Amino acid sequence: MYDGRMDNGLGSKAKRIDVEFWERRALYELFSSYSEPFHGVCLRVDCTETYRFAKDSGISVFLALLHRSLIAAHRVDNLMLRIVDGEVWKYSTIHGGSPVGRPNGTIGFGHYIYQPEVGAFAREAQREIERVRSRSDLERHEGQGLIRYSVLPWFDFTSISHARDYATPDSAPKITFGKITESGGKFTMPVSIHVHHALADGLHVAHFVEHWTQYLKYPDSI
Repeated sequence: MYDGRMDNGLGSKAKRIDVEFWERRALYELFSSYSEPFHGVCLRVDCTETYRFAKDSGISVFLALLHRSLIAAHRVDNLMLRIVDGEVWKYSTIHGGSPVGRPNGTIGFGHYIYQPEVGAFAREAQREIERVRSRSDLERHEGQGLIRYSVLPWFDFTSISHARDYATPDSAPKITFGKITESGGKFTMPVSIHVHHALADGLHVAHFVEHWTQYLKYPDSI
């Protein structure tokens, strides 16, 4: 039964978790008190099939990769959890958000509504990207029912850090894509994944990566 919380216009319903009886209560109480509760890893993923599918279909490679990862995140309960107003909520649906480069060299922020079918998702997300590119202001949903993505297509990075306002509570995962490189007919990409330790441990990140790598092999599956 959902409690009807809506996430700042992104339309994500959520169910409140009773922390008193939650199996993660001790971990939640420990890590939610940290000034930096996020932990992260950098790894390399094989994105060959999704890369080729996107190129053949005329879809943004970035959006195709993002979509595959959103589907994977919906398979891991802990990546659907967020802390809102000091309470833990499990969202029924999470969306994507990322910086969008503008012609003048600045960025805006795009927000992409989740859809299970990659073509429909990419079409709507591309419209959002074009809309943000045409503006000069900054629109940023402060809600938590999303994953915050970014892309550094110039760097084959091995580590990364993020700007963060510690005075503003945030529990949404942060995923960054790097430069895609080709070797021996395979396309691979460095990825950075940061999650809030009060909500998710390394095991949950591993489950996410396992699901994601499988979805990357089947880029048009739902």
